[in-house]
Amino acid sequence: MKHTSELVADTTTGPNPAEILDRQRTAYLRDGAPDLATRRADLGKLRALLVENRRALEEAVAADFGHRSHNETAIMELVPTVEGIDYLSKNLRRFMAPERRHVSAVFRMARARVAYQPLGVVGIISPWNYPLNLALMPLATALAAGNSVMLKPSELTPRTSALMQRLLKGAFKEDKVAVVTGDAEVAKAFSALPFDHLMFTGSTKVGRAVMRAASDNLTPVTLELGGKSPTVVARGAVGTMSARRIAYGKLANAGQTCVAPDYALVHQDDVEAFTAAFDAATGKFYPGGPTSDDYSTIVSDGHFDRLTGLIEDARAKGARIVTVGHDAGDAAKRNRTIAPTLILDPTGDMDIMQEEIFGPILPIMTYRTLEEAIAFVNCRPRPLALYWFGPSGEEQDRLLTKTTSGNVGINSTVLHVAQDDLPFGGVGESGIGAYHGIEGFRRFSHAKGIYAQGRWNLADLAMAPFGRVAEQLLKFMLR
Repeated sequence: MKHTSELVADTTTGPNPAEILDRQRTAYLRDGAPDLATRRADLGKLRALLVENRRALEEAVAADFGHRSHNETAIMELVPTVEGIDYLSKNLRRFMAPERRHVSAVFRMARARVAYQPLGVVGIISPWNYPLNLALMPLATALAAGNSVMLKPSELTPRTSALMQRLLKGAFKEDKVAVVTGDAEVAKAFSALPFDHLMFTGSTKVGRAVMRAASDNLTPVTLELGGKSPTVVARGAVGTMSARRIAYGKLANAGQTCVAPDYALVHQDDVEAFTAAFDAATGKFYPGGPTSDDYSTIVSDGHFDRLTGLIEDARAKGARIVTVGHDAGDAAKRNRTIAPTLILDPTGDMDIMQEEIFGPILPIMTYRTLEEAIAFVNCRPRPLALYWFGPSGEEQDRLLTKTTSGNVGINSTVLHVAQDDLPFGGVGESGIGAYHGIEGFRRFSHAKGIYAQGRWNLADLAMAPFGRVAEQLLKFMLR
């Protein structure tokens, strides 16, 4: 078998990723699984890094985006990461404890348990849209599970990636945590390394390529993807609260959120009321319009051009385009800024109904019956999130029972991701596997079953040569 360092060329600005992997694996095999105190200390270092460098991190993210509110970065990225680290540290002793498992009557006088041990070296490929949280929360979870980690952040946020690399290098030895920077070719080579586990967050298209590359090494993967997350608004449920919460989920980070409401399903009698309420909510969020300090720009020219192309395609195919909030026309005054936009009367042949949007644009589909809305959701790939706005009761239960999604928000958008005790992940085209909570710890652990047989055990009587005792035992077992 080739040495790992021979598998990929050094196309990064630093050490060869394959050599780093070899060093991390060697260190892990030498030192063994870290104990509880060591893991908590690692989490503490990561937490301190975030808190002590808050301003620098906020500035790096804002510079990468062109404009993003420092408060939005703190609220959407730093706070949930710090709280997630605190949750892991608080619950780590319980997570690490072996679990007793049942032993059937035939095997009495034996004991069974499951021990959770680190996988070894975990690779993480993180995206640009939340470059801190979506890199450092998986890192924290992998460290809590006792692993070493190699992190490949996005090249679209180079300042943030470089700062994370410098800060993590100052806090951890390279044989414990290493950051690999570089372009898409580096990410491609990174995903082909023989990690003990590989986690990728990004688009479904790239997720398929990552999974193919990992399969050559039989590397297990966690894929946090995306897709078109629907929001279903019950008939008569349009109001100030529902519009405000949907607008929040759609417009935070200018819609560049994997769990943002991608389209809304609104009863045909409520469309005009929803449009007016969404407009009012947007105006209250951003009284300065799309050039408000609190409203983000689109991360790159390529993404901006793609989004404007989606709007123009919908317009050309007959959709009604409605910009909302104050002074929508001012968007042209700031680089890579798109005003909050509603797409009314969209049709299935429009690009905006076929691609994940990832921007401040919300198509509004109409339905006549809830069954029609459910059928619309179910004839598309299973989404990362599904949102319901309406009262509890039979209709809500029907929607939850008849649809499958990664997670669900009820009278809420986006905030389910910040619940530390809930798993977060997709299903089907929206992802494989979940992290956060105990599910995250176990995702980055090997559940090793351990069976210890006692001195006396009925199973000993079922061994050759077989006779009357074995026959009686079989009768008992197959009764």
